[in-house]
Amino acid sequence: MGKINPDKYDIQTCSVRSGQVRTPENENSEPIFLSSSFVFNDAAEAAARFAGDEPGNIYSRFTNPTVRTFEERLAAMEGGERCIGTSSGMSAIMTTCMSLLKAGDHIVSSKSIFGTTVSLFDNILSKFGLSTTFVALTDYEAWANAITPETRLLFLETPSNPLAEIADIKRLADLAHDNDCLLVVDNCFCTPALQLPFKLGADIVIHSATKYLDGQGRCIGGAIIGPEAIMNEEVFGFLRTAGPSMSPFNAWVFLKGLETLGIRMQAHCQNAQIVAEWLEGQKAVSKVHFPGLTSHPQHELSKTQQSGSGGIVSFELKGGRDAAWKLIDGTNVFSITANLGDVKSTITHPATTTHHRLSDEQRSEVGISEGLIRLSVGHESTDDLINDLETAIAGI
Repeated sequence: MGKINPDKYDIQTCSVRSGQVRTPENENSEPIFLSSSFVFNDAAEAAARFAGDEPGNIYSRFTNPTVRTFEERLAAMEGGERCIGTSSGMSAIMTTCMSLLKAGDHIVSSKSIFGTTVSLFDNILSKFGLSTTFVALTDYEAWANAITPETRLLFLETPSNPLAEIADIKRLADLAHDNDCLLVVDNCFCTPALQLPFKLGADIVIHSATKYLDGQGRCIGGAIIGPEAIMNEEVFGFLRTAGPSMSPFNAWVFLKGLETLGIRMQAHCQNAQIVAEWLEGQKAVSKVHFPGLTSHPQHELSKTQQSGSGGIVSFELKGGRDAAWKLIDGTNVFSITANLGDVKSTITHPATTTHHRLSDEQRSEVGISEGLIRLSVGHESTDDLINDLETAIAGI
């Protein structure tokens, strides 16, 4: 089927069919091209490909058919022009910043992002002359006030990690474009099955393919989707030279994950809704963070820009870290791991794991308390998940 027009086909069809170019063997399932390099018919063809005068495979660091199939499929699903696969979600963020920014440039970022992303901006990119101002995700006046003449990029996750706050993508896109900036949206929690940032004005979409795109916790990878004018020169040029490349095997695993993404996300949403509603009725729980609850401050916004609430549920326990750790240790069905987006439900304590490198003050500013627990609700029976949590709560 090859490249298809995402406006002509439904996302579910794109997730199964787009990107594939069959070999002379006429296979139905996409093959894995586990080859570091590719053979040229003659010296002239080799020279033409290296010069960029002729398309074709050269070396798997930057041209591989399996990776290309994944890239074209995800781009079709997101409604973007070009996707570039990377070795991890963090390498996707790094590649975006290093390829599009230069010393002296400025980033405005949401405070409510993955802890490692904060560390990347604060501790690593700063060494290369890039500065970052962090603002509250839904404080749009703060976003506007933080922009300077040097600002080139606005960055956010929506829903956020781990509190599932929702930002108005269109509003931030308008703000970015009014100031000649790019809006970069990390769409990891929703995926294109639930949210399409490009339709709301985003310029670049980021993914940790490790999460829901894979869906079974098997491989590490990332992706950047954006307009060809940006992706072809700056972003691809950086990947070709610096080499934060996706492996062909991992790309093949992600391709298989994309085929079932739509139905998996539906199940995640349904199960998470049931678990969140149950948690809201527990005396030991002081607050539940989930966009599908009417108590969520951006509940109405989530219904306008997402087609589902996602699979991440966070909740505050009375009793702080001691209570949180006892609950986590008291579960049997949930996996105690920092990963998310798996068909297996996972449970983690953000303050001491995913966000432990933030200062106490930084965690306090974004609402990550010692009593906060994050669940990634999977595909087990919700009765079993609730019984597991109920037993664990009783043991606090």
